Amino acid sequence: MPLKIWSRSIIPALALILLVLPGLSMAQDDGVNTPPPDLPTYDQPPIPGDGYVWTPGYWAWGDDIQDYYWVPGTWVLAPQPEYLWTPGYWGWSSGVYIWNAGYWGPHVGFYGGVNYGYGYAGSGFQGGYWQGGHLYYNRAVTNVGTVNITNVYNKTVIVNTTVNHVSYNGGDGGVRAQPTPGDLAAAREHHLAAVPLQHQHEMAARSNPVLRAGANRGHPPIAATSRPGEFSGPGVVRAQHAGTMSVVHENPQPAGEPGSREPAPGAPRPGAPRPQSDAARQQAAPEAHRPAEQAQAPRPAPPPPRPAAPPKPKPEPHPEHPPEKK
Repeated sequence: MPLKIWSRSIIPALALILLVLPGLSMAQDDGVNTPPPDLPTYDQPPIPGDGYVWTPGYWAWGDDIQDYYWVPGTWVLAPQPEYLWTPGYWGWSSGVYIWNAGYWGPHVGFYGGVNYGYGYAGSGFQGGYWQGGHLYYNRAVTNVGTVNITNVYNKTVIVNTTVNHVSYNGGDGGVRAQPTPGDLAAAREHHLAAVPLQHQHEMAARSNPVLRAGANRGHPPIAATSRPGEFSGPGVVRAQHAGTMSVVHENPQPAGEPGSREPAPGAPRPGAPRPQSDAARQQAAPEAHRPAEQAQAPRPAPPPPRPAAPPKPKPEPHPEHPPEKK
């Protein structure tokens, strides 16, 4: 009897799991012979609220469709405070490309050196940090939008390596990067797998034919979304032209706010030439670039020369003192 109960309850559940999981993991076991396409260029949709972490888009493989399909980047609520997302990446191993799944953890680990943009510039994460149970967002690489989030800062991300849109590590033309000691330490920390919303997000992308590489040629019409699984509406962002992935997404504070690097309206920008008065511009401008009415106006005639002073008369000799003979 217990065996029958187990067979009627457990086996169907296992079958359901096997129907769902292959779409997420079958490429990791066998690998793919061809590399994934380049990463598309797209704008990050605005963050939907506080506590959300950006999870960049990636190319996944569907064994049943024999094609890569794009999983749009999206905002995901962190499963718990102090946890960040380490993106997955494709890596060359034993003659095939293997998918290394992403994970949640206290620190961002190795993701193949792939430049996913918006804080994931190939190593580490420059999009924000946790402090006191709050996630502080870097406005220089995060689209905060109009959401009322006060825990923000502004730090420009500078990448000293060549920026490209290659989506895999190793192999022919892949990124040449190795884990750093910090990456190895992060790999030994406690991790959480992708949350159910992330799995549903990937499954929805797999079932959408327009997201397959064979159909969109590397330009998915749904490149990013504001929330997982929402593939329509104002939060959807299309891919732009093929090219370099954005490293710095400038999103400064509104002009004039305290701490803003953007000058207030009407104020001169740092390094910009100061405005000149009309008189100074006319004095500095050459004759050919002066206004036509000034260039053609006759110059005033110079004043007439002043008459020379008459010569002084020589003094007459005094009668009592005749001039000396030479």
